[in-house]
Order: sequence, then structure tokens, then C-alpha cells
Amino acid sequence: MRSTRFLVRPDVLVRSLQTPIRRPPQSCLRAPRQTRTFLMRPRTSTRAVERLDINGLRHKAYDYHLKRHRFLQAGALAGVIAFTYTAYLLYLELQKPKKMDTGLPSGVDPFSTEGGSKRKTVIHDADGKEMVPTGYKGVPSFPRTLDLDMGTGNGQETVDGVEYTLVGLGMRSVSFLGIYVYLVGYYIATSDIAAIQSKLVKEVNPIATTLVPSERDDLRRRLLDPFEGEKLWREILDDVKPRSIFRIVPVKDTDFHHLRDGFVRAIMGRTQALPKEHADEGFARAMQEFRALWNRGKAPNKSELLMVRDERGVLTVVFDAGKGKGQNRGTVGRVLDERVSKALWMNYLAGRQVASEPARKNIVEGIMEFVERPVGTVAAQVVVSHHV
Repeated sequence: MRSTRFLVRPDVLVRSLQTPIRRPPQSCLRAPRQTRTFLMRPRTSTRAVERLDINGLRHKAYDYHLKRHRFLQAGALAGVIAFTYTAYLLYLELQKPKKMDTGLPSGVDPFSTEGGSKRKTVIHDADGKEMVPTGYKGVPSFPRTLDLDMGTGNGQETVDGVEYTLVGLGMRSVSFLGIYVYLVGYYIATSDIAAIQSKLVKEVNPIATTLVPSERDDLRRRLLDPFEGEKLWREILDDVKPRSIFRIVPVKDTDFHHLRDGFVRAIMGRTQALPKEHADEGFARAMQEFRALWNRGKAPNKSELLMVRDERGVLTVVFDAGKGKGQNRGTVGRVLDERVSKALWMNYLAGRQVASEPARKNIVEGIMEFVERPVGTVAAQVVVSHHV
């Protein structure tokens, strides 16, 4: 068998040796990409885990939740402030007087008199009696007039059919908490109102029969003044001697001993200012009689207690436990010394400290209603209204 020989020329060999060898592309040198099947576990790199900052992520999460919590708190606080401010604006708006459909000029209060004093609003109960609203839920109204029979026998003078007109009322409260004790109203005999009118009008203007607004303002100021008011009321009680009543209705269950202690302290406080007039044995005996009147039991809620002062200054205490209906009134007793009733009356009417400041102010406004009309006309109007 013959062998085959290949002859290479020298120039071709040299040229082939000088030609560089071409390498295949880099992509062709990479390992073949493996395809993942469902039986193969995923290949994970540990390089990302090595770079994870756990503490940094924790601080970022804490800052995020802290900012979110503070934002929610600020929103809740802003909501409370907005709600409170809106309620306050609504309250102010409700306090403003509203103009209703009326033919009165602007700024005119239909319940005010020419001098600015408030007229009493009068309503009627189920029996048709005239009542004055008190503004207190426990005792919603007081009768506008009282018809009182003071006859007791025992040798005392009997007074039948005396009509008394309500002048003013207010609540008696104690302690700095303002605990309500009883509602008190001041009544004056209707036929004695004209004498009080004349006394007060002449006190301000000796030639007048009624007072103009500026004069009424001056009289109001004097009645509210601790010294001038006491002087005026003492002159009325001593000179005019009006028959009058203080009607007391407890707003909570109490007893006569508790009421007695308050009245005795008030009387002794008034008499200390005038020791020479109250230093005799007669006044001491009168105070013993006054204390003895209150040796009784309970004074339940809404019962009626009347302290009556006649033209001689005699004090008569009348009590009705029948919820203030006036159907079971009974006389508790009397004190003849007029100094006792005067001191007790002044405890409500005038002075630096009174038993009820709302009652004193309301009584003064009732007096303003009297003096704004001609002398004698108030009694006539009340009597006509009562019989109608």
C-alpha cells in the first residue's frame, strides 16, 4: 500500500506561522446556563445577606412608627380643639338676643318697663291661680298673691282676708359650694303698697308722684348700698309699718332646728351693730320665745313656712307641711317684741351681708315696679287683676 505524502512549500509555512490564532467569542467560553426544574433547590447567594443591616432597619421602623403615632396624636388634639371652639362659638351665638317677628322697635325688651326694670312674668296653674315662675326646677313657681287668715283664737286679734302681693324672690344657699337650702319670697300687703310708694318717691323727689328713669336708677343704687339701703328699710319698717310676709319653701328635707340656728345667728349678727337697743331683759326673753317656736320636727321638701310681720311688728310663724298648697296652714306661735322681726327682716332686705343676695336684688327690682307708677295705682291694679 502506498503512503501519501503532502508537500508544503516553505513560503506557505512561514505565512501560516505568522498568522495569529483567532480565539472563539467569550460567550462561547461560558459554562452552559442551567435550567431550574421543580425538583432542584434554588441557588441563593450569601453575599446579600452579608450586606443586610438589621439594626438600621429596626431604627428606621421605630422612627416610622413614632412619627406615625405623633401624627395621630396631633390629629386627635386638633379635633378636640376644633370641637371645643365650635361649641364655644355656638354657645356665644345662642346667648345673643334673637329678633323675632314683632312690631316693637329694635332694642326694646317687651318684658322691661320704661325704666329698664323687669316685669314679673305671670302664668296660671291648673286651678287658674296667678303664679310667678322662679327659675328653679325644685320649686317652679310662687303664687303672685297670698290670701292669709291669721285668726288663731287664744285672745289674739283675728285678721281675715288680707291679701299680700309678691315683691321679689330668690334662693338661699350656703357654703362656698352654693348648696341650695330654701327659696324665699317677700310679700307686702296689697293695701300697704301705696304707703311704701309714697315713702320712697318722696325720699328721692319730695314733689313727685312717680319717678323718672334717672331717679329710679338713683333709688336702686341707694337700696343696694349696704348703709343707705339699711337706713331706708329701717325707716319703712318704723314709719310705714307695712304688713309683710317672708314665704320660705325648702328645696330639700330639713328640720326646724336647722332653720332656727340660721335665723338666730342672723338676728344676733344684726343686733350686735346696735347693742344699746337690744341689751335689755325684754329682748332676751323675746329671743327665748323665738327659739322655743322652733322646737318641732322635720320641715320636708316643698313644705311652706310663713313668717308674718303685722303693723305692730308682731312676728307670727305659720307652717304647712302639705307641699306648699296652703290648705293645712297652722300657726306655730308668735313673738310680740318687734325688734326680733325687724332684725330678721333686715337679714333679707339690706346690709353688707344678706341671707340671699339674689332675693335682695329681685326685691329691689320689684320695688322699682312700684315707684315707676303713680302712687296708689299698683294696689288698684293688683286687686282688680286678682278678682278678675
